[in-house]
Amino acid sequence: MQKYGLVIFCSVLSALLTIVVYKYIESPKTVIYQQSASPALATSNFGSSSVNGNQTHRPFISSSPTNFIDAAEAVAPVIVNINSIDNRRFWESSHNSTGSGVLISPDGYIVTNNHVIEDGDKYEVTLYDKSEYTANLIGKDPSTDLALLKIESERESPYLPFGNSDSLHVGEWVLAVGNPFNLSTTVTAGIVSAKGRTIDILQGKNTIESFIQTDAAINPGNSGGALVNTNGELVGINTAIITRTGRYEGYSFAVPVNLVSKVINDLKNYGVVQRGLLGIDMVEVNSSIKEKFGLDEIKGVYINRVEQGSGAAEAGLREEDILLSINGKTITSAPSLSEFIGLQRPGNILKIEYMRNGKMLMAEVLLRNEKNSTEFVTLEVNEDDVLHDLGFELRELSKDEKLRLNIDGVMVKSVYKGSPIARTNMDPGFIITKVNDATAENIEEVVDLINEAEDKVMLEGIYEHFSGDYFYAFKK
Repeated sequence: MQKYGLVIFCSVLSALLTIVVYKYIESPKTVIYQQSASPALATSNFGSSSVNGNQTHRPFISSSPTNFIDAAEAVAPVIVNINSIDNRRFWESSHNSTGSGVLISPDGYIVTNNHVIEDGDKYEVTLYDKSEYTANLIGKDPSTDLALLKIESERESPYLPFGNSDSLHVGEWVLAVGNPFNLSTTVTAGIVSAKGRTIDILQGKNTIESFIQTDAAINPGNSGGALVNTNGELVGINTAIITRTGRYEGYSFAVPVNLVSKVINDLKNYGVVQRGLLGIDMVEVNSSIKEKFGLDEIKGVYINRVEQGSGAAEAGLREEDILLSINGKTITSAPSLSEFIGLQRPGNILKIEYMRNGKMLMAEVLLRNEKNSTEFVTLEVNEDDVLHDLGFELRELSKDEKLRLNIDGVMVKSVYKGSPIARTNMDPGFIITKVNDATAENIEEVVDLINEAEDKVMLEGIYEHFSGDYFYAFKK
C-alpha cells in the first residue's frame, strides 16, 4: 500500500513541476477582441443634425441588415401627405392630386416631387399627428422633378437629417417611407439595386436623371416620400416606378439626396436652381466606340455635340472627344456625370481629362448658365414660367453668333412635345428677333413682350442655314 502511495505522490509532483517549468519558458500571449467604433454623428445639409430636435448617432459604420425599428420610428413623424388642388380650371370643378413629402428643417420646409404639385395652385399638408396646414410653394425644378414647400407653424417641426447618397452601396438596406392618400405613414424595406440609373421620364433639355434604384415597394401616392438608410438618414426622394400594370413590380427610383440638397438650397435662396452647364450632348462609351478609337477598356462618355458658345466649346472640346475624368474623379457613366454637373453652379471651373485621336489631353471648362452667362439667375429672368408653359427653352446668342449672323436675338434650344410651341411646327435653332413686331435682343425682353401681349403672339426670326424670315403665331 505504501508502494502505491509513493507512486501517486511522485506522479502529482511531476505534473506540478511540468506546469511550473512550462509557465516559466512560455512567451506572453496577446488576446485580441473586437469593439465597435465610436458612433459617428449624422449630418444635415439643410438644417442642423437632429431628428425631432435631438442629435442622432450612428451606432454602426455601415447599415445594419437586421433592425429597421429605430429608423422607422425616427422617420415616421417627418413624412407628410400633400394634397395639390388646382382651382384655376374655371370651366370645371377643381382638380386634386396627392403625394408625399419630407420635413427637412425645424421651420417647416418640405421637399417633394415637382409632379406632385405642378398642376396645383393650393397645397394642403397633413402632418403625422393629423394637424393640417396650407403650404406656400417656394420653388420647383422640373429638370430634377423636385419642389420645395413651406408651412408656417408656431412650434418647431420634426425633421430628417441628410445622409450621403454617394456612400450608398449596392446591396445596402434602405426603407421607403411615404404618406399616400392620407393613410398615415407607410414603411417598406428593400435594398439598393443600382445607382446612376436613367429611365427617360423627365421632359426638357437639361434634365438630370441619375436615380437610385431600389426594390423597396413604392406605389402611387408615395411619390415625394423619403428613401432612408437604416440609421434614419435621408438618402433619396422617391420619385418613380417602372410598371406594366400601374402597380409596383420591383423597380423603384429615387433622386439622390446630394442632388436634392443642392437643388432645394438654391430654391430656398434664389427661387430658381443655379445650374452650371457643360454644353455638350453625350452618350455612353460602348464596344463600337471602344474599337473605333482604340480604347483599352469601355469607360468614359463620348461627345456627339458641342453647343456653340458654351463653356465646353470655349475650352476647346470637340465632337468625338471622350471624357475620362472630371476634377480627378473617373467618369463611370453619363448619368453620374450629369449628376456631378448638376451639383455645380455657373462660374465653377472643372478640370477635365479627355482623349482625342489616341492622345490624353486636359481642359479647364468654365460652366455657364442657360443664357451663356456666369451670373446667377433670378426668378424674374429665368426663362419664366410662361416659357415652360408654352413649351420651349431659350438661350442668348454668343458673341460669335451675333458677329457671324449680324443679328441680335434669342435662340430656341428645345421644343417640348405636345406644347403650344410644338403645334406651331417651330424647330430648335430658330432665332427669335421680334415679338409682335417689337425687337427682342435677350430672353428677358422676349418674356416681357409675351407677357404684354393681350391674346395673339407672333414670333419672327430666322434659321442660320435657311434663307428668309420665318413666322410662328400662337394664342396665350
